[in-house]
Amino acid sequence: MGERIARRIEDYALIGDLQTAALVSNVGSIDWLCLPRFDSGACFAALLGTTDNGHWQLAPVDATGPATRREYRGDTLILHTEWDTPTGSVRVIDLMPPRDEAPDVVRIVEGVSGRVEMRSCLRLRFDYGEIVPWVRRIDGQVAGVAGPDSAWLRSDVPTYGRDFTTYSDFAVSEGERVGFVLTWHPSHLPPPAPVSAEEELAATEKLWAEWASRGTYTGEWREAVVRSLLTLKALTYEPTGGIVAAATTSLPESLGGERNWDYRYCWLRDATMTLSALLRGGFTEEAAAWRQWLLRAIAGSPDDLQIMYGVAGERRLLEYEVKWLDGYEDSRPVRVGNAAVDQLQLDVYGEVMDALSLVRAHGIPPDAESWSLQSLLIDHLETIWREPDMGIWEVRGGRRHFTHSKVMAWVAFDRAIEGVERYGLAGPVESWRTIRDEIHAEVCAKGFDAARNTFTQSYGSPALDASLLLIPQVGFLPPSDPRVVGTIEAVQRELTHDGMVLRYLDDGSDVDGLAGQEGTFLACSFWLADGLHLIGRQDEARALFERLLSRRNAVGLLAEEYSPAQERMLGNFPQAYSHISLVNTAFRLSADS
Repeated sequence: MGERIARRIEDYALIGDLQTAALVSNVGSIDWLCLPRFDSGACFAALLGTTDNGHWQLAPVDATGPATRREYRGDTLILHTEWDTPTGSVRVIDLMPPRDEAPDVVRIVEGVSGRVEMRSCLRLRFDYGEIVPWVRRIDGQVAGVAGPDSAWLRSDVPTYGRDFTTYSDFAVSEGERVGFVLTWHPSHLPPPAPVSAEEELAATEKLWAEWASRGTYTGEWREAVVRSLLTLKALTYEPTGGIVAAATTSLPESLGGERNWDYRYCWLRDATMTLSALLRGGFTEEAAAWRQWLLRAIAGSPDDLQIMYGVAGERRLLEYEVKWLDGYEDSRPVRVGNAAVDQLQLDVYGEVMDALSLVRAHGIPPDAESWSLQSLLIDHLETIWREPDMGIWEVRGGRRHFTHSKVMAWVAFDRAIEGVERYGLAGPVESWRTIRDEIHAEVCAKGFDAARNTFTQSYGSPALDASLLLIPQVGFLPPSDPRVVGTIEAVQRELTHDGMVLRYLDDGSDVDGLAGQEGTFLACSFWLADGLHLIGRQDEARALFERLLSRRNAVGLLAEEYSPAQERMLGNFPQAYSHISLVNTAFRLSADS
C-alpha cells in the first residue's frame, strides 16, 4: 500500500520544457508529471493519490524532513534542492531540457561537502497512476512499457528493482556528480538517442537565461516579476503558442471538497491576460505566436467560440472522474477534462478583443485575417450580448446577467471601434458605437446599487463580486468616478478576509451550485491593490502588494487561492492568473512610484 503524500501545495516547485511540466516537492520527490503534454495522462500522480500512483524521490537516505534550502538557478527553471546532513551536504539539480527528440527529466546529484548516502526511488505509473508498466533492462537502460507509453531511465550508478519500483543506492562526496535521465517515448518506436545530463543542463540554462534577459522590467520588484514571467512562459505550449491556466488538475479550492477542476487547458481569458503580462514584460514573440494559436483555435463560425481549448486548439475536453485516485487530502472527485468548455461566457469576447488590441498597440501589425475574425466575433456578440451567461467564474448554478460579463461585452465593442478609429481598419463603427453606448447605459442602470454606491455581481442581486474591480482597468469608467470608488471600497469592506479578497459570497441563491467555501482568490487580491492605487490610496496599495508577495512560496510561486485561516495555498498550481496579476500590479505601481 502506497503512502499518502503529506506535502502542502506551497511545498512544490515547477520544472518544465515548454510542452509539459513537473512538480518537485521539498523532500526531493517529483509527484506530478504528465507526458508528453500538459494535458496527457500523468506518469507521476502521487500528488493526487499515494506513492503507488507514481513518483520519483531522490534524496539523502537519512533525510527525515524537507530540504534545508531550495532555489532556482538565477533566472532559469533549473531547480536546486539542498540538504545539510550529519555527514555532509548535497545538492539535487532538477530540470527538463529543451525538447529535441523526446521529453526528458534530468536529475543531477552533486556532492557539496563531506560524503552523503543517497537513494533514488522511481515508481512509474501510467494513465494517472493506474497502470504499472512492464519493466526490464535493455542496452544498459531500465525501460518501462505499458500500452502506448514507454519511459527509459539512464543513470551513472547501478539500479535494482523491487516491488514494482526501481531503486538506486549510492554515495556522493564533495565535487562528485551523478546524473539520471528519464525519457518518455511512444512505445511502438525505437528508444530515443541517449542525452548527456551535463550537456542538457548547459543547454537549459542558456535557454532560460537568454529568454529572461529580453525582459524590460527594471522596477523594485524585479525578482518577483521575472520569476512570474518565467512561470508564465513555462505554462506556454511552444509548438502551438497555446497557454495553459495551470500545470495541474484537481488541486482543491476547498480542502476535502468538490471544487476540483482541470486547469491544463487554454482558457481564452487566462491566455489573453497572460499575453498582456508578457507584452508588458517585453516579450512580443509570444504575442505573435499566441495570436496565430488563437486564429487557428477559434477558426470557423463565431457562434462556435469556446471559452477554452486544448493546447493545440482541440475543442472536445470531455470531463470525467478518475475514481482510483483519492484526491489531494481526500478532495474528491479528481477530474480530467472540463465541462465548462460548453458554457456561454460573454466576457471572453471582450478579453479576446482587448488582447488583440494590445498586440497592435505593441507594434505587431494587424493582419487581414485577424481583423476579419474579430469582425465576425463582434457581429455574433451583437446578437447575444443581452443573454444571461455563466460569468467569469464559470458558475454551475445557472445563467445570470452578470455585470462583469456585460462590462466586457462593452469592452469588445470599444476595442472594435478603436481598431477603426486608430488603425484605419474597416467596420460599421457607427453601429458599434450605438451598441457600446446601449450596453454602458444598461450596466449603469441595472448593475449598480445606488443605495450602497456599488456595482453588484448581477442585475437585481445585492451580492458583490471581485470582478467588479476591473471596471476602471478596462476603461468602462474612470477611477475618479464615485461609482468606481464606491465599488472598490465595498469590495474591500465586504469581500475581504484578513485583507485578502474573496471572489464572491454566497448570497443565499446558490450562485455557483457547489458545496463548501473556497479561499481568498489571489488574482482578485492583486486587483484590489490596483484599484486602491487607481483611486489614490497608494500606501494601502503598496502594503497589500507587499503582503501578497509574502504569500509566494520559497521559490516564488503562487497557487490560485490562499486560506488565511489555514495559512496555506489552495487550488491549481502554479496558477497563471495569479502570476499575471502580480506582474500587472508591479508594473502599475512601479510606473507611478
